[in-house]
Amino acid sequence: MRMFRKATGLFCLVNSRGWKPPFIAPLRSPVLDSPFPTRGFAVMLTEDLQQRSARTIMNTYARLPISLVRGKGCKVYDAEDREYLDFVAGIAVNALGHGHPDLVTAIERQARHLLHTSNLYYSEPQVLFAERLVAHSFADKVFFCNSGAEANEAAIKLARKYSFDKYGPDRHEIITMNNSFHGRTLATLTATGQAKVQQGFAPLPQGFKYADFNDVASIERQMDQRTAAVMLEPIQGEGGVVVAEGAFLEQLHALCRDRDVLLIFDEVQTGVGRTGTLFAYEQYNVRPDIMTLAKGLGGGLPIGACLATDDVAQAFGPGSHASTFGGNPLACAGALATLNALLDDRLLERSRAAGAYLHKGLQTLQNRFSVVTAVRGLGLLQGMELSIDGQSIVQDCLARRMLINCTMGNVLRFVPPLIVTNEEIDRLLDVLSGVLTKRLESLPHS
Repeated sequence: MRMFRKATGLFCLVNSRGWKPPFIAPLRSPVLDSPFPTRGFAVMLTEDLQQRSARTIMNTYARLPISLVRGKGCKVYDAEDREYLDFVAGIAVNALGHGHPDLVTAIERQARHLLHTSNLYYSEPQVLFAERLVAHSFADKVFFCNSGAEANEAAIKLARKYSFDKYGPDRHEIITMNNSFHGRTLATLTATGQAKVQQGFAPLPQGFKYADFNDVASIERQMDQRTAAVMLEPIQGEGGVVVAEGAFLEQLHALCRDRDVLLIFDEVQTGVGRTGTLFAYEQYNVRPDIMTLAKGLGGGLPIGACLATDDVAQAFGPGSHASTFGGNPLACAGALATLNALLDDRLLERSRAAGAYLHKGLQTLQNRFSVVTAVRGLGLLQGMELSIDGQSIVQDCLARRMLINCTMGNVLRFVPPLIVTNEEIDRLLDVLSGVLTKRLESLPHS
């Protein structure tokens, strides 16, 4: 038998055949006392969920030992109704936080009308969303898909097709950066400049070279007559929250123009307001030829996009690329609501101010704690590098009901919803201060 907590506030036992014994334990659930009850859903207790997950789901994630069941704003609640402050936001996905009314309304309305049609037919939500993206970016055309990896796959194919049409089959190589991250498909895994994520998947696709981030000379050394494009992230999120230098991007842009090489910006993590502007490239005197988006694009719905100028986009014709689910009505309706909220509700301005406040607070911690070796980032994509293991800090914060993330083993990453308040940032800083104080006390003194 397994125990479920139902949103009615009662605990009940259910056996493997779905039969419920006549006895219902008269225990009131704290869910009923919450201002945001999970109405109509049975909530499985975390321990049971972990065991069943281990039996049925492939072991590809190192999950933390909590089960999140609902959220509101920047807060989430687990199956035992404990509250957490969320500075992960689904890894930079929940741009509007949890349960934003505009997003919920858009999803509910579209779900009542039409969920999916395929791209054999025209779709109004898709066209409206594409028009909004084009109006607020450098791009002229958009291709919709379902994730960041798919968006980057589209960018890789588009760059190669453009170069094939213009120069022939020998010009197909793409230069990416060391410590980059572009996805988990075979092509994007190869584009990712980290050997650890490629291990065990050989033979990898050919046609990729690697250069050092923030080093134009390193990129130029890799360029030759076979180079079709250079692909990079304005901020290497998975690579430790390393920010591109303005002079680097300007020099790279000039180099690409001189060699007629396409410049691709992977803004899967930095796009959609994450850095304080709608797209990170806006903070540099540079416009790419191709840009990829996902994560925050749908506010929590799975959607990705590859944007390009007209000159480049014309390389794709019917049959050259496709996606069954890409740009479906439900995802585009939610994404349009997300984008409208960012543009119309002054959330970009708020996120810039919140990002500056968070950055300053993290710098204060750096001045106080010797184990904090660097603070870097733009907007609400901030990183704090440590001289000690970062994952243990993540665990300590979890115990204090604070959700954060760690990359590269020792860089704490903070990507809260763009609606985060200064008070919520203060709570994060207080938790980090307490955790670091305790950790320093436990370290051996020389």
